[in-house]
Amino acid sequence: MNAATVPVLPYGRQCIDDEDITAVAEVLRGDWLTTGPKVAAFEEAFAARAGARFAVACSSGTAGLHLAMLARGLGEGDVVIVPSMTFLATANAVRYVGAEVAFADVDADTGLLDEPSLAAALTRAGGKAKAVVPVHMNGQSVDMAMVAEVARDHGLAVIEDACHAIGAVARFGDDRDVPVGACRHSDMAVFSLHPVKLVAMGEGGVVTTNHQDLYERLKRFRNHGMERDPVRLENKALGFDDRGTVNPWYYEMGEPGFNYRASDINCALGLSQLGKLDRFLARRRELAALYDKALAPLAPVVRPIPRMVDSESGWHLYVVLIDFKAAGMDRAALMSDLRERGIGTQVHYIPVHHQPYYKQRYGEILLPGADKYYARCLSLPLFPAMADDDVDRVVESLGRAIKGAR
Repeated sequence: MNAATVPVLPYGRQCIDDEDITAVAEVLRGDWLTTGPKVAAFEEAFAARAGARFAVACSSGTAGLHLAMLARGLGEGDVVIVPSMTFLATANAVRYVGAEVAFADVDADTGLLDEPSLAAALTRAGGKAKAVVPVHMNGQSVDMAMVAEVARDHGLAVIEDACHAIGAVARFGDDRDVPVGACRHSDMAVFSLHPVKLVAMGEGGVVTTNHQDLYERLKRFRNHGMERDPVRLENKALGFDDRGTVNPWYYEMGEPGFNYRASDINCALGLSQLGKLDRFLARRRELAALYDKALAPLAPVVRPIPRMVDSESGWHLYVVLIDFKAAGMDRAALMSDLRERGIGTQVHYIPVHHQPYYKQRYGEILLPGADKYYARCLSLPLFPAMADDDVDRVVESLGRAIKGAR
């Protein structure tokens, strides 16, 4: 089979239509390319959709995680608990502010932080933990009511890594249909709007919160630490004229921030895409149901990750767990075979505690749940523009590859 002649179905991709293009073109023809009205409009719409008081748009999900650490005042001497099953950015944001990471294990089948793993990580942190960052993997929500209870008992800040979970809904405890991002059980929630996510901004991120003080700090740190609010200005001689009116050009910097702003171009695209979120979610759910049915004959060698009963996934990814020994081939060979058949796949993720930087800093850490999940996981194609037949093609190719190896 000549791989060059087979069109590859990617594991994920953006869905852009003429409405999106028109929205961006209108900004390009207007007066504001950045720090203009589309940023505020997008933030207002996102906060409403997430059920939070405030939303702060930024340049990426990684930037959002960094901003959240800064806003919460985390730094040297602090320890932050991070599940090892996540993208590099979750742990790296902790190090950006000088704090240390205490890696937590995850459930071996869902990849999500659970109560025993959180308790073990708290023990490893040695009483220095100041925050926890639960990661909503693949679109499924961590049990945030559990996390909040543990956090209250130990005085922890809670920052949700919701980069996979726009559109997800949690139904834990007494909460019913609470959108991920409403921050019912957290200080802040961080989203990514990378092209493979449900809503695309090009590159972009959002942080939601219900706390006015955190909102103000997020905005300052996003823009170099610049402060223009007259109430917060300290140098009265430079900041105000003889009548006590603030000088229109004046700003102060109480502490350094970063250039993590999102442009009007990106926010115009994000706002247009946000209006399609329900449609995107519905199609992803349809495709997931088709996968569930089509994959049944491949069990137990191949099976979908278990669904959290009390939450509704945002379906960022469709992940299967594969017994590669029973399949008769390793993951690299399977991915290569599928690629030749025109099927793109990916692995989400390599447990971060295995990365050389963190091994050198913290030594060897045994996290069997993360390792077992990683050893079996594979992300199959999932995006709204897929046809029903694409699901059949993916599953048929997967079955043929395994049958051929056996």
